[in-house]
Amino acid sequence: MTARDASSAPDGDLREQVRTTYASAARSVGEGAAGCCGPADLDAGAGFGLPLYADEDREALPDAAGLASLGCGNPVAVAELREGETVLDLGSGGGIDVLLSARRVGPTGFAYGLDMTTEMLELARRNAAEAGASNVEFLEGAIEDVPLADGSVDVIISNCVVNLSLDKPAVLAEMHRVLVAGGRIGISDVVAEDRLSPADRAERGSYVGCVAGALSISEYRDGLRDVGFVDIEVELTHEVADGLHGAIVRAGRP
Repeated sequence: MTARDASSAPDGDLREQVRTTYASAARSVGEGAAGCCGPADLDAGAGFGLPLYADEDREALPDAAGLASLGCGNPVAVAELREGETVLDLGSGGGIDVLLSARRVGPTGFAYGLDMTTEMLELARRNAAEAGASNVEFLEGAIEDVPLADGSVDVIISNCVVNLSLDKPAVLAEMHRVLVAGGRIGISDVVAEDRLSPADRAERGSYVGCVAGALSISEYRDGLRDVGFVDIEVELTHEVADGLHGAIVRAGRP
């Protein structure tokens, strides 16, 4: 199910490449390096990063949260968050989507961010403190093994992170596990057209660059269905490489 890097690097090596790339990005932001995480680092063009957010959202957040934005969409805008809901952001990075979610769900709601990179978690916590966000918590851990109880969140969001996992079936299963009955996902990700083989995807970009590891449209739908999701939608929004697109993925837990 998972598209592999053409280099056939061992999974541990790829995971470490992902971790070190995003740790470096977090350190650069912390040192005030604007644009540190742009196209040259992540195979990303105009379809990635802060420009995908509305001006009012960007202006409401600390500068460092915006500088650390590496996503391919704006999942907060598509998740239809409501007052009082509990939200989980998988791969929360510098915290931009967690902080925006916290504003949407209000003081009676709560937003968790989960990330495996210590440097990103430190940056996110600083951003939350600067923003005065009291209804947020950032957790260290893997998106393949979420450190939350079964049925503990109403909504899961994620921004260009599922493609970076080396065990996507585990990620999808964990999404289903931690959602309440009737819960939903609204995530942004890079998705490949079905015509592209894993080798085709690897030719168009690196694993760390959110391209080689992208699932195809059918792989995403089948994977979500296999773990029990319903009402599955994969909506392509903008092309990021030949045959690869930023996409909105929605589904619900019965």
